[in-house]
Amino acid sequence: MGNLNVTRLVTREEKSAFIDQLTRDLEALEMMLEKGLIEKEPIRIGAEQEFCVVDRDFFPCNNSLDLLAEIEDNHFTTEIGSFNLEINLDPFELKNDCFSKLHEQLVTLLEKAKAVCDKHDSKIVLTGILPTFSLKHISEDYMTKVQRYQVLNEAIKDSRKQDFSIHIKGTDELNLLHDSVMLEACNTSFQTHLQIHPDNFVDDYNWAQAISGPVLSICANSPLLFGKELWNETRIALFTQSVDTRSNSFLLNEKQSRVSFGSDWETGSVVDIFRDSISRFRSLVTSEYDKDSVDMVESGEIPKLKALSLHNGTVYRWNRVCYGVGDGKPHLRIENRYLPSGPTTSDEIANMMFWVGLMLGKPKSLREIHNKWCFKDVKSNFFNAARYGMGTQFIWDNEYISSHKLLLDILLPMAYKGLYKAGITPKDAEKYLTIIENRIKSHCGSQWMIKSYRVLQNKYKPFAAAQALVAGMYEKQEKDYPVGSWSILDYNSLSDFKTSRKVKHVMSTNIFSVEQSDSLKLVLNIMMWKNIHHMPVINDKQELIGLLSWNDVESYISDENINNITIDSIMRKHIITATEWMTLEEAQSLMTKNKINSLPVLKNNKLIGIVTSKDI
Repeated sequence: MGNLNVTRLVTREEKSAFIDQLTRDLEALEMMLEKGLIEKEPIRIGAEQEFCVVDRDFFPCNNSLDLLAEIEDNHFTTEIGSFNLEINLDPFELKNDCFSKLHEQLVTLLEKAKAVCDKHDSKIVLTGILPTFSLKHISEDYMTKVQRYQVLNEAIKDSRKQDFSIHIKGTDELNLLHDSVMLEACNTSFQTHLQIHPDNFVDDYNWAQAISGPVLSICANSPLLFGKELWNETRIALFTQSVDTRSNSFLLNEKQSRVSFGSDWETGSVVDIFRDSISRFRSLVTSEYDKDSVDMVESGEIPKLKALSLHNGTVYRWNRVCYGVGDGKPHLRIENRYLPSGPTTSDEIANMMFWVGLMLGKPKSLREIHNKWCFKDVKSNFFNAARYGMGTQFIWDNEYISSHKLLLDILLPMAYKGLYKAGITPKDAEKYLTIIENRIKSHCGSQWMIKSYRVLQNKYKPFAAAQALVAGMYEKQEKDYPVGSWSILDYNSLSDFKTSRKVKHVMSTNIFSVEQSDSLKLVLNIMMWKNIHHMPVINDKQELIGLLSWNDVESYISDENINNITIDSIMRKHIITATEWMTLEEAQSLMTKNKINSLPVLKNNKLIGIVTSKDI
């Protein structure tokens, strides 16, 4: 949505006026294409770096606006989460060592941000999804206090008219109802832009779709969310569901989500891609406009097409068509939105170069690919890559092929060819594409995170393991060695970092509970089978209503009348509880004061865990 001051579209008059601006922008774009005004050369590249700001304990830090004010650099801007910021890199002409120069600027700007973060006891982490996110970080309290985010949040909520239902199933499963678009803030990406020749735009766009799955598979870096192992690139599922304006009961009324891969190959012109987007998705917000875009073209001026850009900014194709104006010249580009942030800046530039090289290295045999390949195969490749990463078997040129064979034998040589054709120096091409090659032969970011997380859980509970994971990740990122060279984390070799220990660090979340109507015999058996000393009792709303200890039930093991004894009659109803963010010292004090050995952990009166004196 850029830096526009936006307001909601509410009245019929406002919607009508915005649609008028939108259709005039389309007319103006078509006129510029017909007149040959869209820039054809030189070709430029660009990128946007989103990053997470964390505190010294590696939890999200709610201070982005303070940092932004002190950084004082127009390259930086806000994101919807108050723990995120974004860097807009300068466009570079695609030639010679442009990727190294872009990398150098990225590092320089990140160092500038890090210097300010140090003053605020904060750090920068590059990752698709920060493993230390908790549910509290996706509340509206953590939304950046900027008008456009609040406007968009209200507009999408009003359009949907119900909570957002998140369901992602991987190795683990996440089921979540949420009341705002703040889940979007969990995602950070390295968005890559490539300027496209207007005469070849649709064919190049279809090619960008075709290569998306294989590129994503080796770049995946977002396998964890709220302590659960989900997809290799969980961002794809999460972002799709977190800003979905479709009501669950009426999915067929609008076949695509606002975040989508598309439903078919594109045909016609670039204007038709914009027309399809406007036809499918209603405008949510508006802004002020200066001049009529058609009148500007007719008078020899170049319009910014603000209404079209604003609408386009609320429709999130993974390969998004963009119109822009640079140095007074209009251009068209494809924005690659599926590449995640991290694990290092070197990895990000390598991902970008690999994608650009493939875009430029398209073989003649695959021109007009929409007449040769099935779109559903390409779409399937993309979502399979998001789920399984390097474990994906792709359909390529209508045949099945493993990810390793496709990347090493077909796509890497293709990328080299495309880069050399564009005049990229061999030194630059080899520097970054070797990073991709080494990653294919070892592990990508997602694979490293999953393996390390599992090792860390041999010592830590999931929440503490996630914290240790981010600490280790940060330490390696600072050295900027590509992730393919990272050794799997071992908790014995982790650098020590001080942190305030909370109940959440040690509590058990894989807990058994019983209902008031369950038989006492069942409760006794569960406690014996599972060696459980404390059994929570819940009602049909998952609310805690009682607690049974082994001392409470042990005497009934041989009781002949056990089938007539109700749980309600023996459970303790006055329960001392804890919250997940209570310090361990506070929890231990509660146990000592009340002469008990366990504390159920509640959130919104719902049972989410249990902590015992043994845990502490």
